[in-house]
Amino acid sequence: MHKIVIDSKNQSLNLFRGGQLVFTAPVSTSRFGLGFEMGSRKTPTGSFRILEKIGGAAPTGTVFKGRRPIAAPVDRSADSDLITSRILWLDGLDENNANTKDRYIYIHGTNHEKSIGQPSSNGCIRMRDADIIELFDLVEVGTLAEIVG
Repeated sequence: MHKIVIDSKNQSLNLFRGGQLVFTAPVSTSRFGLGFEMGSRKTPTGSFRILEKIGGAAPTGTVFKGRRPIAAPVDRSADSDLITSRILWLDGLDENNANTKDRYIYIHGTNHEKSIGQPSSNGCIRMRDADIIELFDLVEVGTLAEIVG
């Protein structure tokens, strides 16, 4: 079984299979810090599982809104905060992060790839499109994840 470990201090994601590192990539967690409050735009910590995998057949760079691909032209400027390529929807397993699903906290691709490696998201875990696609193909629904701070 796989396990994802996201380290907010190092802004990194590691995927382990049976204790062996099989994938690593830089990420961006929240620029607002770590926390659990609804509306806080903070990245939660603790234990999670992948609740849902979204976008498996979508072309690289596909933009999602409400977890559905958008067909219309999309504003890809620096001002827009897009969810791109793939979504791994997280579900909190601890008492304090049980609202993670309802907060729509994802591991997802971004149009802000230059900010990967530093805290810059609105609560989600952002990855480069190529990295989220690779991770998406390596994990399944139910894969455990841990976010440490």
